[in-house]
Amino acid sequence: MHMTRRMAWLLAGLVLYGLSISMIVRAHIGLDPWSVLAQGIARTTGMSFGVVTDLVGVCVLLLWWPLSQRPGLGTVLNVLLVGPAADLGLWLIPAPSAVAARLLLFVAGVGLLSVATGLYLAPRLGPGPRDGLMTGLHSRFGWRLGWARTCVEVSVLIAGFLLGGQVGFGTALEALMIGPLVHRTVPWFRDRFVSSYGVGPVLVGSGS
Repeated sequence: MHMTRRMAWLLAGLVLYGLSISMIVRAHIGLDPWSVLAQGIARTTGMSFGVVTDLVGVCVLLLWWPLSQRPGLGTVLNVLLVGPAADLGLWLIPAPSAVAARLLLFVAGVGLLSVATGLYLAPRLGPGPRDGLMTGLHSRFGWRLGWARTCVEVSVLIAGFLLGGQVGFGTALEALMIGPLVHRTVPWFRDRFVSSYGVGPVLVGSGS
């Protein structure tokens, strides 16, 4: 039963993670940095956005080695589920035409992304490839979670822009917002999970 609960948190977080990405894409005010990178590669290769998202996740795992990060079940499922969930969201969610609606969809997508990150990390089943960079920098160098995430996002944004990904006002906004948001959501969901199920802390600290 205990493992069932951990899996439920993990799967819910990963599906919401993919859907949040699709919300940001459909807002059309600028992709999140990782989506900028995925879109740039997709435009270059002709592969689908979701497939590229998964392939990028696999490649990012190679960067874990110098950070002494270890993959887990959550890592594998992240690679397998986030891309299809993003493709599903792109199929289900229409692109609004009104500027206010697009901005609202974007902000909701970024907020959901931060919540999904905290939700799937809480069961301590392994971070996804992208979040593993954040947790690795936090663990190895003592960087705050927010600062580590911001550095990763800005670096990815530059690479995606050079490959021709869509960059807009929202791109810069997301790159600056997501770090402070996950700095709060990851510890919050960790504490809720520990208090409910008595599991040790997740693979990252509070970032303080």
